[in-house]
Amino acid sequence: MALLKQQKTSDDPEYVPRLLQEIIVEILSRLPVESLLRCRSVCKSWYSLISDPHFVKTHLTLSTRNKHYAHHRLIFSTVPKINLKSSSLYHVLYNHSVDALELDYPLKHPRKSVWIVGSCNGLLCIAIEEDTLFIWNPSTRNSSRLPYCGRKALPGCYVLYGFGYQESTDDYRVVEISCVFKDRAKYSTSVRIYSLKYGNWKKIDAFPHGIPLDDSGKLSNGALHWAASKDFGSSYSWMIVSLDLAKETYGEILQPVYDEGDKDLTLGALGESLCVLCNYRGVRADVWVMKVYGVKDSWSKLVSIPYLTDPGRDQFSVPFCISNDGKLLLQFGSKLVVYDSKSSSASEIQNADECLEACTFVESLVLMVLA
Repeated sequence: MALLKQQKTSDDPEYVPRLLQEIIVEILSRLPVESLLRCRSVCKSWYSLISDPHFVKTHLTLSTRNKHYAHHRLIFSTVPKINLKSSSLYHVLYNHSVDALELDYPLKHPRKSVWIVGSCNGLLCIAIEEDTLFIWNPSTRNSSRLPYCGRKALPGCYVLYGFGYQESTDDYRVVEISCVFKDRAKYSTSVRIYSLKYGNWKKIDAFPHGIPLDDSGKLSNGALHWAASKDFGSSYSWMIVSLDLAKETYGEILQPVYDEGDKDLTLGALGESLCVLCNYRGVRADVWVMKVYGVKDSWSKLVSIPYLTDPGRDQFSVPFCISNDGKLLLQFGSKLVVYDSKSSSASEIQNADECLEACTFVESLVLMVLA
């Protein structure tokens, strides 16, 4: 068993009692990333330990499971000044305010748009000006710029992305869906997958069902999911299409039975579960969660959030997270709001700029050293 020796002092000729390696790991694995980056400079053995892939995974697991959200953060993009900011998730949920830090993200520029594609294991995928992609760890400040996929810019074309992790091969993947509208409401799609592990793009089968709607893919159970419509935005043909990142095959996720009424549907993910927000315009917003992946009968209505006043054009977004005690963080128009499902009360987050989009992530050491 490996032991770490402490240096003896001039006053004490004897060695200080040794610390077992397991105790060192136990202590370090619970520290925040910022502290661990400093600890790497203590000695060679600590540098090797903290850089070890097994330690990185252990730290990620413990950070993710922390019930007090000590290592969780909210990241959001702001307007009219284009920026990315980050705040303690605990501070947002329980103090109803942000202690926002401006982030120094790749290719940061006040006139270049930034799009948060998704987050996974402490990594974020961001798109600058919609076509320059980075996989970025905001905690370690490391990033990897993706090569151009080779897509040709065509009139009537729009692009969607998704970001996820493929556990069986320990690989992070980015999916690009290119949609081109043609004459008489015809369209075509082209889909490519990028592997961070192998550093290349690969073309796969086209998107199989309808038109993917303008949003990023949602990660659940090793698959990315997009909402799609067969007839240009009609909620009656709204469907959920899955793409298995391991098999690179498509499927369809059956939906819950919604209540009758004029409604807008939005796809999201709460933790590892798919969710759907069903907005009954000006009345309420229902949040549905799929408890068992792929099982239609496992859809459960988590909460109904009433609109207490006329919302005008604003609507609630899909929740970004839900706390262990039933607090949901979501967006209402350009404002961030915490809804307490136990007290049925909503609180606007203070000190927050106008929010364009947001997501949560856990601080991690993943991608600390780039290949």
